[in-house]
Amino acid sequence: MCTFIIMGNTNSKRNPPTPPNNAEKDTNVSAGQRDFKQNHELCGLSLDIEGISTNVPEIHSSDEDPEDVFYKFVILHAQNDADEASRLQHLLQNNFCIKPGIIFAEMPSGRHFLQNLNDAVNRSAWTIILLTEHFLSEAWCEFQSYASLMNALNKQHKYNSVIPLRPLNNPLPREKTPCVLQAINALEEDSPGFAKQVEKIFQESKYRQQQAMWKKERTNETH
Repeated sequence: MCTFIIMGNTNSKRNPPTPPNNAEKDTNVSAGQRDFKQNHELCGLSLDIEGISTNVPEIHSSDEDPEDVFYKFVILHAQNDADEASRLQHLLQNNFCIKPGIIFAEMPSGRHFLQNLNDAVNRSAWTIILLTEHFLSEAWCEFQSYASLMNALNKQHKYNSVIPLRPLNNPLPREKTPCVLQAINALEEDSPGFAKQVEKIFQESKYRQQQAMWKKERTNETH
């Protein structure tokens, strides 16, 4: 939080201060904007802007088509878990600097859900499956899981790209987890080693490799 202190002149009633000229004003504004931008981009700092950051999506260049963005991760979740998925999205982006990321609820509306699922999985390096109690209440969630795993099996560069995640809130017990997902080591948010697991999984080199393969596939599709 930035605190601005305006120093008053004790003799202001008799001798009003001379207003700053435009050059001084512009210089001060530019410096303030530059300092704010630099501080805002430091992911390691704990900034008191949680209420703002949770409502502001990842910003891309105005000249960049959203379809050209290759995400680092997508979180697949039950319909009732959109808020929890959003919380984890901001946790990974702001605390671990793993960005850009997207949750399934942010995929374009008005399109067939299978098209959105296909785009979400293919346009991200890692597919995170949010394991909560709501997961078993929707058959759609299990379908998402199987589809993601099949995609990972059919594409060599997608190997080990499906990550089950048990969040702090309303986690799905291990004994209730579908067998196909029990075979995969899940991220446990309540685990003391959670931060190290995240750093080990989401490696920049792996992201760049998948991004290059995705761009190559898109180029081949246009020819």
